Amino acid sequence: MTSRDPAVGTGGRPNLAAPADALDQPFDQDGLYGLRATLSAHAPGLAISQEQTEHLLIVAGELATNAIRHGGGVGRLRLWRHGAVLYCQVSDGGPGIADSGIGTTPPDQARAGGRGVWICRQLCLDLTIERAQPGPGAVVTAIIDLDDTAG
Repeated sequence: MTSRDPAVGTGGRPNLAAPADALDQPFDQDGLYGLRATLSAHAPGLAISQEQTEHLLIVAGELATNAIRHGGGVGRLRLWRHGAVLYCQVSDGGPGIADSGIGTTPPDQARAGGRGVWICRQLCLDLTIERAQPGPGAVVTAIIDLDDTAG
């Protein structure tokens, strides 16, 4: 019998399903400050640096704001650590994101807005965008490398 790493899914891709003990926080527009406060309070238990905490707060704030603005006004954040990787997953019930490659190129400087996902991608090891299963919505998972000492 072999044991399988629960963080690795099929084909060697990360398993992006949150474990049962993940921080699980619903939010709406009025709850963004509370979400940030919850993440700040939870960060010391994750044993992450101040810089990694700042990256987490930026990424979570951008993804949560997008869920409110484009995903139906409410969302759900899940946060968990597995080894040297931190997962921040935001889901919503909106129409979904048609372009899973959004934010892979620098934003047009002449346009107002449109920088949030690009900023998130700069602060993460990887960022996946999937349709919610089942039903409508998007699931965006930011993967933050905790071994990264650059910066």
